Amino acid sequence: MGTAERQEALEDSVVARSTGDGEARRRSDGPAAQSDRPRAARATAEQQEYYRPLWIEEPARRRRLPDPVRTAAVRAVLIIAVTLIQATVAFLCTMAGSWLAFPMVISSVVSTVVATWGVLDVWVTRQMWNQRNGVVSEPSSTARALRRERRRAQRQAKATRRAQERIARKGGAGQLSHS
Repeated sequence: MGTAERQEALEDSVVARSTGDGEARRRSDGPAAQSDRPRAARATAEQQEYYRPLWIEEPARRRRLPDPVRTAAVRAVLIIAVTLIQATVAFLCTMAGSWLAFPMVISSVVSTVVATWGVLDVWVTRQMWNQRNGVVSEPSSTARALRRERRRAQRQAKATRRAQERIARKGGAGQLSHS
């Protein structure tokens, strides 16, 4: 066995270990080891390395927030981030004795009030969403009863409309009896 053949046999055994199958090892044992099959195995192993997924998606533990609630939450997070930056700048300006310290402290106080409003907005928006869309899974949920009544009214209106269309098709438009 020459140096090149030993190198191929070594690479084949590494490929067999990394891919988890003994196919490359079996190929290196037989007389067909001199053909292009080990190169094809190496190419396949290299492709598998390149196409290995970066992450594995797992199912979400919780459902996604509704759009209005998510919008309010993003808004609140941005406002809180700006408030923290303002507070940090106000602190550093105060420590440095800068003239900018007083305006920054005032703006930090105002930003704190706005950030509190943002958090309350998320809470209120979430409560409104739950009440309007019947997320609460109780038998006496108001939203569920309203939806049920709305569906019943829609079915009845659809049935009435179909009956009127059927009467009109039969040529009895405007007649009181259908016989």
